[in-house]
Amino acid sequence: MAASVGYRVDGWGAGRVWLEDDVLLYHELPSGTGRGDAGPQNELTERFRSYFAGERPDFSGVRLDLEDYTPFQLAVVEALKRVPYGEVVTYGELAALAGRPNAQRAAGSVCANNRFPLVVPCHRVVSATGIGGYGASGVEVKRRLLGLEGVSL
Repeated sequence: MAASVGYRVDGWGAGRVWLEDDVLLYHELPSGTGRGDAGPQNELTERFRSYFAGERPDFSGVRLDLEDYTPFQLAVVEALKRVPYGEVVTYGELAALAGRPNAQRAAGSVCANNRFPLVVPCHRVVSATGIGGYGASGVEVKRRLLGLEGVSL
């Protein structure tokens, strides 16, 4: 049975994570419109809070619900997880890292549908001509996340 936990981050707002046992199903970034609360935290939400405090928590051991992902989507997720904190790659570079150098649009689709934005850091992927988009969260959130990591575009 899935459970959700809310979390708050000063200067960012509230967010939630959804877990089934120890598998992350989905998490939302904190925002002013988030539904997070100041209730009991868990180890993962504490790592999220430390990320927003400027620390570099390790998300490598977080188990993700990737059951319905195709082999290509899994390769993109693994490539994204290897993009270091404070660095960016283009969609074309991401596709190449995933083994399909001409699939930048498909790699972008994986980013656009990412349910795990901090654990699978799609904010570290930019367009060849600039910052690129960031789905419903908007480019300013992407810019803020990159700014936390010392990247300015």
